[in-house]
Amino acid sequence: MAKAKSATRRGERELAFQVLYGLTFTPARDIDDLRRVFRISPDYLARWQDQEPPAYPSGFAWELVEGVWSKSDELDASITSFSRNWRVDRMGRVELTLLRLAVYEITFRNDVPAKVAINEALELSRQFGEGNAKSFINGILDAVAKALETGGLTRPAADSTSKSE
Repeated sequence: MAKAKSATRRGERELAFQVLYGLTFTPARDIDDLRRVFRISPDYLARWQDQEPPAYPSGFAWELVEGVWSKSDELDASITSFSRNWRVDRMGRVELTLLRLAVYEITFRNDVPAKVAINEALELSRQFGEGNAKSFINGILDAVAKALETGGLTRPAADSTSKSE
C-alpha cells in the first residue's frame, strides 16, 4: 500500500480543525465513530487520492483530533477559567474549536511550544473565523500560556484515561 501525501504540521492542524469543527454539529459517540468521521473527512480522503485510507488513522492530525475529543471537558474548563464573562456555550463554534485545539496543544503536547500553538490558532482564525475573533482568541491563549509558564496552570501528568478506552 502506498502512503498518503505528506502534509505540513500547519496542514495537519487545518485538517484537525475541520474535523473538530464538524464534530460540533454531530458529535462522535465513541472512538470508532471518531475514527469514521476522521476517515471520511474530504481533506483526509484527498491525501489518499484513489486509495482506501487505513482503518486506524495515525499522524499529527489524528493525534490532535483524538486528544481534543478525549480531553474536551478539561479543555472547556480551562477555556472557561481564562475567558472573562464568556461561557463556552455562548462562544462561536469556530472560535471554540480553535481554542480547544490550541489549549490542547499548549497543555498536553510537550512537542509544541505555546507560541507556535497560539500563532497557528491565529492563522486558522484568519482563515476560518470572524475578523474580530482574533483578539478574543489571542487573549485567552496568551493567558493560558502565561499561567502555564508561571505555574498557575500545570501540564497534567500523562494518563491512560480517555474517552477512547
